[in-house]
Amino acid sequence: MNEVSRIEHERADADAEVLPHNVEAEQQLLGAILTNNDVYDRVAAIINDSHFYDPVHARIYEVAAARIAKNALASPVTLKAFLEDEPGLKELGGPSYLVRLAGAAISSYAARDYAQMIYDLSIRRKLIELGRDIATRAGKVDVASEPREQIVEAEQALYKLGEQGQVNQGFQSFLSAVTDAVNVANAAYQREGGLAGASTGLIDLDKKLGGLHKSDLLILAGRPSMGKTSLATNIAFNIARAYRRGKRPDGSEGAVDGGVVGFFSLEMSAEQLAARILSEASEVPSEQIRRGDMNESEFRRFVEAAKALEACPLYIDDTAALPISQLAARARRLKREHGLDALFVDYLQLVRGAGRSENRVNEISEITQGLKAIAKELDIPVVALSQLSRQVENREDKRPQLSDLRESGSIEQDADVVMFVFREEYYKEREKPGDHELDKMASWQDEMEKLHGRAEVIIGKQRHGPIGSVDLSFEGRFTRFGNLVQPWQGGADRF
Repeated sequence: MNEVSRIEHERADADAEVLPHNVEAEQQLLGAILTNNDVYDRVAAIINDSHFYDPVHARIYEVAAARIAKNALASPVTLKAFLEDEPGLKELGGPSYLVRLAGAAISSYAARDYAQMIYDLSIRRKLIELGRDIATRAGKVDVASEPREQIVEAEQALYKLGEQGQVNQGFQSFLSAVTDAVNVANAAYQREGGLAGASTGLIDLDKKLGGLHKSDLLILAGRPSMGKTSLATNIAFNIARAYRRGKRPDGSEGAVDGGVVGFFSLEMSAEQLAARILSEASEVPSEQIRRGDMNESEFRRFVEAAKALEACPLYIDDTAALPISQLAARARRLKREHGLDALFVDYLQLVRGAGRSENRVNEISEITQGLKAIAKELDIPVVALSQLSRQVENREDKRPQLSDLRESGSIEQDADVVMFVFREEYYKEREKPGDHELDKMASWQDEMEKLHGRAEVIIGKQRHGPIGSVDLSFEGRFTRFGNLVQPWQGGADRF
């Protein structure tokens, strides 16, 4: 045998290698289910038919599960009618094989252990298949498929396998989708205030949005100095501060209030962002914090706020000019290591695409689609900040609208919610008349008094709810947004 044929022979042997499995465990577990249908309830949360190595066993489990789900008996006799024409079962001796399975049944108390073993072996097989796929793709030197992209795709596939125990989700039944929708509605009903998503900490905004919904992409846009970064940090801080872990209505462990927050700050450093949050929490102006110009009382408040925020699950990544693929990979890693319930990106135009598109509109489209994919894959709300074009400044009415979004088509199309931050006070301040124009000055002062400390969040698009405007309070000294107290309410009601 020459060297070439020997290598080919070794490769053929490697391909023929038997993947990890345990047919006896599958037989005994199926036998236990066929003799006592209650066993199915103990193992259904661990395995499904896709975890079986033998396709005949997978089919038997699938039919038995369907029968039990309808409160019908699943036994060798009742399954015979559904399976007697199965070619694989005929090879094993036909319906009499079902009787042999029932005869080999284990005691029901060991069922979970056997199910766990079948699940673990299935994951090992999928890991091997994934590894082979990665090796095969890496071996093909293709101009269109760069190694960096392959690493990100491999990490994404591994993440999905780790989270769900399966590489591809595929189609799901309408029943499954309806069950998920009912669970979301139930969680909102049980939660105080009736919010379906995470609370922003701003009452009127929550009423309009119903909180931040999982798998949604929310765009928060505004012109410079409107306070979009401040509003984003306020909401992120409110979610992280309210974090409480416990058992959810569906039985899983996780955030029952607030959540773990990831913040990609592509414009400001982590230290600058932390100073803003500390300014809000301690009520010490951010410029004083930056200069260290604080009296004893302010410094004490600042230190106490810093201590209180130490345990806050807010993670900041201030890497500049991140590509969207890297941003997704880092978000996955954060979810795997610490959990992740909401993600903020400040801001959209500073994220880079894959680098192949010379058209900026196409690159922004790729980025927004990537952010929406992160929201769906990680099942979290993603809040991305965006700039507005200068055409706002040329209009009489400076209130932003959807067409003002830079490279607006794709942003507007991919987003579930588009919000604009608008502070009329900012523009009115720049219209100050000269000191000699007394009448105009008096009128200007009246208007400034009405607008002082007020901000507006304009909801220009919302896929699942109403559009409209929400009034908020704004304290520029502390870069803090809050709930605006209406004249009829009296008393302060701010976070």
